[in-house]
Amino acid sequence: MTKDINNVTPYNSEATKKSQVEDMFDNIAPKYDLLNHVLSMKIDVLWRNTLVSWMKKDAPEEVLDVATGTGDLAIAVEKGTQAKVVGLDLSQQMLNVGVIKIKKLKLDGKISMQKGDAENLPFEDNRFDAVSVAFGVRNFENLEKGLSELRRVVKENKSIYILEFSKVEGFLAPFYMFYFKNILPAIGRLVSKDNRAYTYLPDSVNAFPFGEKMKQILLNTGFKKVEYKKLSLGIATIYKATK
Repeated sequence: MTKDINNVTPYNSEATKKSQVEDMFDNIAPKYDLLNHVLSMKIDVLWRNTLVSWMKKDAPEEVLDVATGTGDLAIAVEKGTQAKVVGLDLSQQMLNVGVIKIKKLKLDGKISMQKGDAENLPFEDNRFDAVSVAFGVRNFENLEKGLSELRRVVKENKSIYILEFSKVEGFLAPFYMFYFKNILPAIGRLVSKDNRAYTYLPDSVNAFPFGEKMKQILLNTGFKKVEYKKLSLGIATIYKATK
Protein backbone atom coordinates (compact mmCIF):
# COMPACT_ATOMS: atom_id res chain seq x y z
CA MET A 1 0.00 0.00 0.00
CA THR A 2 1.35 3.44 -0.96
CA LYS A 3 2.13 5.76 1.94
CA ASP A 4 0.56 9.20 2.31
CA ILE A 5 3.14 11.68 0.95
CA ASN A 6 2.70 13.84 4.08
CA ASN A 7 4.03 10.93 6.17
CA VAL A 8 7.16 10.21 4.08
CA THR A 9 10.13 11.87 5.77
CA PRO A 10 13.88 12.04 5.04
CA TYR A 11 15.22 10.70 8.32
CA ASN A 12 12.29 8.85 9.97
CA SER A 13 13.06 10.69 13.20
CA GLU A 14 10.70 12.23 15.76
CA ALA A 15 11.25 15.69 14.26
CA THR A 16 8.58 17.20 11.99
CA LYS A 17 8.81 16.56 8.26
CA LYS A 18 9.51 20.26 7.78
CA SER A 19 12.55 20.30 10.04
CA GLN A 20 13.84 17.02 8.57
CA VAL A 21 13.55 18.43 5.03
CA GLU A 22 15.38 21.59 6.12
CA ASP A 23 18.18 19.53 7.70
CA MET A 24 18.44 17.30 4.64
CA PHE A 25 18.85 20.18 2.21
CA ASP A 26 21.26 21.99 4.54
CA ASN A 27 23.34 18.77 4.56
CA ILE A 28 23.44 18.21 0.80
CA ALA A 29 23.56 21.86 -0.36
CA PRO A 30 27.28 21.93 -1.32
CA LYS A 31 26.86 18.95 -3.69
CA TYR A 32 23.24 19.50 -4.72
CA ASP A 33 23.76 21.08 -8.15
CA LEU A 34 26.42 18.57 -9.16
CA LEU A 35 24.26 15.62 -8.13
CA ASN A 36 21.14 17.03 -9.76
CA HIS A 37 22.79 17.38 -13.16
CA VAL A 38 24.72 14.09 -12.98
CA LEU A 39 21.79 11.99 -11.78
CA SER A 40 19.37 13.45 -14.32
CA MET A 41 22.00 13.60 -17.11
CA LYS A 42 21.14 17.32 -17.29
CA ILE A 43 17.61 16.55 -18.51
CA ASP A 44 16.36 18.60 -15.53
CA VAL A 45 17.55 21.71 -17.43
CA LEU A 46 15.26 20.80 -20.33
CA TRP A 47 12.34 20.25 -17.95
CA ARG A 48 12.77 23.67 -16.35
CA ASN A 49 12.99 25.33 -19.75
CA THR A 50 9.74 23.63 -20.77
CA LEU A 51 8.04 25.07 -17.70
CA VAL A 52 9.41 28.54 -18.46
CA SER A 53 8.20 28.35 -22.08
CA TRP A 54 4.70 27.58 -20.82
CA MET A 55 4.83 30.37 -18.23
CA LYS A 56 6.16 32.88 -20.78
CA LYS A 57 2.77 32.96 -22.52
CA ASP A 58 1.36 34.65 -19.38
CA ALA A 59 3.94 37.48 -19.69
CA PRO A 60 4.44 37.69 -15.89
CA GLU A 61 6.09 40.74 -14.35
CA GLU A 62 6.67 39.31 -10.86
CA VAL A 63 7.08 35.60 -10.10
CA LEU A 64 7.45 33.71 -6.84
CA ASP A 65 9.64 30.60 -7.03
CA VAL A 66 8.87 28.42 -4.00
CA ALA A 67 11.34 25.76 -2.81
CA THR A 68 13.83 27.65 -4.97
CA GLY A 69 16.83 25.73 -3.58
CA THR A 70 19.97 26.99 -5.28
CA GLY A 71 17.92 29.08 -7.70
CA ASP A 72 18.04 27.09 -10.95
CA LEU A 73 14.37 27.63 -11.79
CA ALA A 74 14.39 31.24 -10.55
CA ILE A 75 17.29 31.94 -12.94
CA ALA A 76 15.56 30.15 -15.84
CA VAL A 77 12.33 32.11 -15.18
CA GLU A 78 14.15 35.46 -15.13
CA LYS A 79 16.06 34.68 -18.33
CA GLY A 80 13.00 33.34 -20.12
CA THR A 81 10.37 35.89 -19.08
CA GLN A 82 12.40 38.96 -17.93
CA ALA A 83 10.19 38.97 -14.82
CA LYS A 84 11.35 40.04 -11.38
CA VAL A 85 11.69 36.84 -9.32
CA VAL A 86 11.46 36.19 -5.59
CA GLY A 87 13.01 32.86 -4.60
CA LEU A 88 11.94 31.34 -1.29
CA ASP A 89 13.30 28.25 0.47
CA LEU A 90 13.34 26.57 3.87
CA SER A 91 17.07 25.76 3.70
CA GLN A 92 19.50 28.63 4.35
CA GLN A 93 22.43 26.57 3.05
CA MET A 94 20.72 26.03 -0.30
CA LEU A 95 19.91 29.75 -0.49
CA ASN A 96 23.55 30.61 0.26
CA VAL A 97 24.68 28.58 -2.77
CA GLY A 98 21.95 30.24 -4.87
CA VAL A 99 22.93 33.78 -3.85
CA ILE A 100 26.53 33.17 -5.01
CA LYS A 101 25.29 31.78 -8.32
CA ILE A 102 22.93 34.73 -8.89
CA LYS A 103 25.68 37.27 -8.11
CA LYS A 104 28.04 35.56 -10.59
CA LEU A 105 25.36 35.90 -13.27
CA LYS A 106 24.83 39.56 -12.26
CA LEU A 107 21.15 38.87 -11.64
CA ASP A 108 21.04 39.99 -7.99
CA GLY A 109 19.07 43.10 -9.03
CA LYS A 110 16.41 40.93 -10.64
CA ILE A 111 16.25 37.86 -8.38
CA SER A 112 15.95 38.15 -4.59
CA MET A 113 16.32 35.13 -2.29
CA GLN A 114 14.75 34.72 1.13
CA LYS A 115 14.26 32.05 3.76
CA GLY A 116 10.67 31.08 4.33
CA ASP A 117 8.03 28.40 4.71
CA ALA A 118 5.92 27.39 1.69
CA GLU A 119 3.00 26.58 3.98
CA ASN A 120 3.06 30.04 5.62
CA LEU A 121 4.10 32.38 2.82
CA PRO A 122 5.08 35.89 4.00
CA PHE A 123 3.23 37.64 1.15
CA GLU A 124 -0.15 39.28 0.75
CA ASP A 125 -3.02 37.71 -1.20
CA ASN A 126 -3.03 38.06 -5.00
CA ARG A 127 0.54 39.38 -5.12
CA PHE A 128 2.24 37.45 -7.95
CA ASP A 129 1.61 37.07 -11.69
CA ALA A 130 2.83 33.47 -11.50
CA VAL A 131 4.15 31.02 -8.91
CA SER A 132 6.55 28.17 -9.69
CA VAL A 133 7.79 25.14 -7.76
CA ALA A 134 10.30 22.61 -9.10
CA PHE A 135 10.67 19.35 -7.18
CA GLY A 136 9.41 20.98 -3.98
CA VAL A 137 5.77 20.09 -3.39
CA ARG A 138 6.72 16.49 -2.47
CA ASN A 139 8.56 17.96 0.50
CA PHE A 140 5.65 19.97 1.90
CA GLU A 141 4.70 18.84 5.38
CA ASN A 142 1.04 19.22 4.40
CA LEU A 143 0.54 19.08 0.62
CA GLU A 144 -2.95 20.60 0.58
CA LYS A 145 -1.98 23.45 2.91
CA GLY A 146 1.07 24.27 0.76
CA LEU A 147 -0.98 24.25 -2.46
CA SER A 148 -3.60 26.52 -0.82
CA GLU A 149 -0.84 29.00 0.05
CA LEU A 150 0.45 28.99 -3.53
CA ARG A 151 -3.09 29.70 -4.72
CA ARG A 152 -3.56 32.48 -2.17
CA VAL A 153 -0.57 34.54 -3.31
CA VAL A 154 -1.13 34.26 -7.08
CA LYS A 155 -3.43 36.77 -8.77
CA GLU A 156 -6.94 35.92 -9.97
CA ASN A 157 -6.93 34.25 -13.42
CA LYS A 158 -3.18 33.67 -13.11
CA SER A 159 -1.43 30.32 -12.69
CA ILE A 160 0.92 28.29 -10.58
CA TYR A 161 3.37 25.94 -12.32
CA ILE A 162 4.55 22.78 -10.58
CA LEU A 163 7.36 20.60 -11.95
CA GLU A 164 7.48 17.32 -10.09
CA PHE A 165 8.63 13.75 -10.49
CA SER A 166 5.96 11.25 -11.50
CA LYS A 167 6.18 7.59 -12.48
CA VAL A 168 7.36 6.05 -15.72
CA GLU A 169 4.73 3.71 -17.12
CA GLY A 170 5.03 1.00 -19.75
CA PHE A 171 7.90 -1.32 -20.64
CA LEU A 172 10.63 1.05 -19.40
CA ALA A 173 9.15 1.28 -15.90
CA PRO A 174 11.07 -1.68 -14.32
CA PHE A 175 14.43 -0.44 -15.68
CA TYR A 176 13.82 3.11 -14.49
CA MET A 177 12.66 1.96 -11.05
CA PHE A 178 15.80 -0.18 -10.67
CA TYR A 179 17.97 2.89 -11.44
CA PHE A 180 15.84 5.11 -9.19
CA LYS A 181 15.80 2.75 -6.20
CA ASN A 182 19.30 1.28 -6.38
CA ILE A 183 21.83 3.19 -8.50
CA LEU A 184 20.67 6.76 -7.82
CA PRO A 185 20.72 6.45 -3.98
CA ALA A 186 24.15 4.78 -4.11
CA ILE A 187 25.64 7.66 -6.14
CA GLY A 188 23.83 10.19 -3.93
CA ARG A 189 25.24 8.66 -0.75
CA LEU A 190 28.74 8.50 -2.18
CA VAL A 191 28.85 12.13 -3.29
CA SER A 192 26.70 13.88 -0.69
CA LYS A 193 27.75 11.76 2.34
CA ASP A 194 24.10 11.83 3.44
CA ASN A 195 22.94 8.23 3.76
CA ARG A 196 19.24 8.99 3.72
CA ALA A 197 18.69 11.97 1.37
CA TYR A 198 18.78 10.02 -1.89
CA THR A 199 16.79 7.10 -0.47
CA TYR A 200 14.10 9.61 0.54
CA LEU A 201 13.91 10.75 -3.10
CA PRO A 202 12.51 7.46 -4.55
CA ASP A 203 10.40 6.92 -1.41
CA SER A 204 8.76 10.34 -1.75
CA VAL A 205 8.29 10.01 -5.52
CA ASN A 206 6.67 6.62 -5.02
CA ALA A 207 4.19 8.12 -2.54
CA PHE A 208 3.45 11.30 -4.50
CA PRO A 209 0.11 11.56 -6.35
CA PHE A 210 0.66 12.28 -10.04
CA GLY A 211 -1.31 12.82 -13.23
CA GLU A 212 -5.08 12.76 -12.74
CA LYS A 213 -4.76 12.34 -8.95
CA MET A 214 -2.64 15.48 -8.64
CA LYS A 215 -5.00 17.32 -11.00
CA GLN A 216 -7.93 16.43 -8.72
CA ILE A 217 -6.07 17.58 -5.61
CA LEU A 218 -5.38 20.94 -7.28
CA LEU A 219 -9.05 21.29 -8.32
CA ASN A 220 -10.11 20.42 -4.76
CA THR A 221 -7.76 23.16 -3.52
CA GLY A 222 -9.87 25.68 -5.44
CA PHE A 223 -8.12 26.13 -8.79
CA LYS A 224 -10.64 26.50 -11.60
CA LYS A 225 -8.58 24.88 -14.34
CA VAL A 226 -5.70 22.37 -14.25
CA GLU A 227 -3.63 21.15 -17.20
CA TYR A 228 -0.55 18.97 -17.19
CA LYS A 229 2.22 17.79 -19.51
CA LYS A 230 4.18 14.57 -19.07
CA LEU A 231 7.91 14.87 -19.72
CA SER A 232 10.48 12.24 -20.72
CA LEU A 233 8.10 9.26 -20.80
CA GLY A 234 6.51 10.31 -17.54
CA ILE A 235 9.63 10.72 -15.38
CA ALA A 236 8.39 14.22 -14.56
CA THR A 237 5.19 16.21 -15.06
CA ILE A 238 4.43 19.94 -15.22
CA TYR A 239 1.09 21.03 -13.79
CA LYS A 240 -0.45 24.40 -14.62
CA ALA A 241 -3.22 25.34 -12.19
CA THR A 242 -5.17 28.55 -12.80
CA LYS A 243 -6.86 30.50 -9.99
